[in-house]
Amino acid sequence: MSDARLLYLGNGTKLQSVAKLDDRFESWGLTVDRFWAYSGEFPKDLDSYNGIFLSGSPHGAYEDIPFIHREHCLIQDAAARGIPMLGICFGSQILASALCGRDQVFRRDDCEIGYKDLPVTDAARDDAIAGGLAEHVQMFVWHNDEVRGDHPDMTILAYSDICPNHVWRYRDTPAWGIQGHPEITAAQAPVWFNQNRERMQKDGADVDVLIASTDEAAEAKTMLTRFADVVKAWA
Repeated sequence: MSDARLLYLGNGTKLQSVAKLDDRFESWGLTVDRFWAYSGEFPKDLDSYNGIFLSGSPHGAYEDIPFIHREHCLIQDAAARGIPMLGICFGSQILASALCGRDQVFRRDDCEIGYKDLPVTDAARDDAIAGGLAEHVQMFVWHNDEVRGDHPDMTILAYSDICPNHVWRYRDTPAWGIQGHPEITAAQAPVWFNQNRERMQKDGADVDVLIASTDEAAEAKTMLTRFADVVKAWA
C-alpha cells in the first residue's frame, strides 16, 4: 500500500459515484480511506492524512445541515494544517464556503450544462494541478450552484463564458476547487446522463445530444492525476 493516505469524503446519496474516482485514486498510488459524510461518517481526526477529496452532493454548501457544518470545520482544520485538498462540484463549493465565506456560493438563475471549452488563465501556468492545461480545456459542466470569482483569496485558473470561476486555488496553498466534472469518462458519461435524464432535461439539456457528444476530457483529467502526485509528495 502507498504511504500517501487520502481521505475521500462522499457527499452524495451513495458513497461511490458512477465515476468511481475513489478507486481511480487508488490506481494512481494512493491509499484511500472512504467516509460517507452525507450519512454523518467522518474521521475522528486528520492526523494520518496527506490529502483530502471532497465529492459532489445534491445539497447546497449554504444549507443548514449537520454534515455540511461538520465538513466546514474539517476543511478549516485541514487548511490550517496545510493538507492538500481537492473539491469537485459541491466539493468546490463547500471548499469555497468554508475558506472564503458562505456568501461565495449562490444559486444561479439558470443551469449551466454541457461540454464546454473553458479558457485557462495565466495563473494556471505554474499551478501544481492546472499547469498541464493548454489555453483552453474541454470539460463537462452541470451546476445550478456556483462559486463567485471575486474573492481576494481565490486564484482563478479557468472559467466559462457565463461562469467566472470553474477552477480555482485557495491563496497559494494546495487547495483547489473544480466546478465541472473532469472525473467522468466517455464510457461513464452515457450511463450518468441516462440515470439523470429527467433532471438534466429540466435543467435545459438535450440528453440524447449530450450522449452523442460524449468526450473523454483527457486533458482535464490531468488535474486529477496531478492532485494525486501532490498528495504523494506531501506524504
